[in-house]
Amino acid sequence: MTGVRTVEVVANCASGSVGGGAPAEIEKILSEQGLTAHVWAPEPPDLETCLRSAIDAAPDLLIVLAGDGTARLAAELAGPDGPIIAPLPGGTMNMLPHAIYGQRTWQAALAIALEHGYARPIGGGEVDGHSFLVAAILGSPALWAPAREAARFGKHRLAWLRARRALRRAFAGRMRYILDGGQREKAEALIFMCPLTSRAMDNDEAALEVAALDVRDTLDAFRLGFHALTGDWRDAPGVEMAKSQIGRVWSAHGIPAILDGESVQLKTLAEIRYTPNVARILAIPKDA
Repeated sequence: MTGVRTVEVVANCASGSVGGGAPAEIEKILSEQGLTAHVWAPEPPDLETCLRSAIDAAPDLLIVLAGDGTARLAAELAGPDGPIIAPLPGGTMNMLPHAIYGQRTWQAALAIALEHGYARPIGGGEVDGHSFLVAAILGSPALWAPAREAARFGKHRLAWLRARRALRRAFAGRMRYILDGGQREKAEALIFMCPLTSRAMDNDEAALEVAALDVRDTLDAFRLGFHALTGDWRDAPGVEMAKSQIGRVWSAHGIPAILDGESVQLKTLAEIRYTPNVARILAIPKDA
């Protein structure tokens, strides 16, 4: 890629898909393109601090080798006027890197992006000052995130206890919502999917795909939680699909949410809107 002189790298080497040898591999791939970089390899609790320091250095390119949540935070901190971001697959789901670079290893994705890449804006969503580039999940499925994490690390008893707690809280309060000034509706959960990762929208469509999920009884709530764990939320019962640029959601209690895999607690009233230019990414041609 022309025009890149300074490079910062933030790599989550603690991730099983990355490993301790990643910094050396990245430096080797960069050297083949005549580039050098300042490489950060922080412990997970220090990822945000290192991201801020890397962006404050004002590089031409910021390479992020971590999960979707870290890539989301990098885009949020950089903004549309910050460095170009190359989000490489270094997490569990890797939905954002795979949408940008295809089903490639991070090594192959980086090599192709450096040789054929170009800068382009990426659209996404925004809620309560937080950006998201993959999806925002509001309501009951967000309660299942702790159970999912425990199951992922083999803590089956803890996963079961957390799943029971999520099930008990599933009916604590349904949300009300309005999409683009339309009618007021009710839902147990809402999913806002960004154009880049939505299977039903073009990448350049200026809106969010919205799925409203409702439940009638405990069995439906269990199914909803199961599909939230597996990611097959389109197969959950009572799904209503729509597209929206601005959605307003409110509840009697705070709204649990997951933004690109990261759990957050929203206020009782939240506005979710499509943002055409969250940040700039290092994209590659479709035929690369």
